Amino acid sequence: MSQTITFDTHKFIKTLKEAGLSDELAEAHAEALKEAHASQSEDLATKGGLREMEARVIGEIRLVKWMLALVIAATVLPIVKNLFTP
Repeated sequence: MSQTITFDTHKFIKTLKEAGLSDELAEAHAEALKEAHASQSEDLATKGGLREMEARVIGEIRLVKWMLALVIAATVLPIVKNLFTP
């Protein structure tokens, strides 16, 4: 899932220029920061994505619990049956 990060390059460049950087250097910094944000935003988790993952994990855990219960029942029931049959 892709997440968009808003970045005001014009304001960023203006701030850098006011701090004494040249136009070319300010624009280069803005472009580099914009590219860094774009490459990192692909790896960000969203709340919705985390909720979906949580729901899947909970579903898997429930399935494993049922499977474990069936394995235990299949193991214990023959033992119990042998205890009560002559």
